[in-house]
Amino acid sequence: MAEPKGKRLKTCLPSCNSHRPLPGARVKQNYPLEVEESVCGLITFFYEVSYRFRALAEIFEQDDVALPRVAGYFHKITEEEEQNAQTLLDYQADRGGHYCPKDIQKPHTLMVRNLLQALEIALDQWKKAASFLEELCTLSKTQEDPHTASFIRKRLLVPKVQQIKVTGDLLTNAKRLGCTDGGESSFGEYLIDHLQEELRTAV
Repeated sequence: MAEPKGKRLKTCLPSCNSHRPLPGARVKQNYPLEVEESVCGLITFFYEVSYRFRALAEIFEQDDVALPRVAGYFHKITEEEEQNAQTLLDYQADRGGHYCPKDIQKPHTLMVRNLLQALEIALDQWKKAASFLEELCTLSKTQEDPHTASFIRKRLLVPKVQQIKVTGDLLTNAKRLGCTDGGESSFGEYLIDHLQEELRTAV
């Protein structure tokens, strides 16, 4: 008996539920609808992450916080997340799919006032991104689309794992230098801003 049409595998991916394939494109490019919908959802996810990081960068540019290298670091990773979204946009077009533009809501970062809170947000976002990318690789293989699985792993997942490591190291160093998440700035943040090697290339 044939599988019911429209049945979807269980997934935590930010799939685009309103996605509609372009007529004929999916058949021409052998691009599974489930993968196309998930890529569409991930594009929006990366735009949301970049928006959140930009908001964090602006916090550290304020006069009462003033950590220029930290701000530069968040501007840098904002651009990287925008590039990830563009990479998926280009891939979607190459495979004959398309992106459904969506309104990106203002991120809830107004209560972030110190480095530890910001790094914890970044680490959480990247762990979530890595989980989504890993799940997309699995979905692509299940849908007999090894090309997407290979592309996602090489172009996005491997660099994301490295970002998680770097940010985890920054978070560890911040805690060792006495940074806290109690809502106040500290001398440890000043030291991180001036001495941390990962921040020197960000400005």
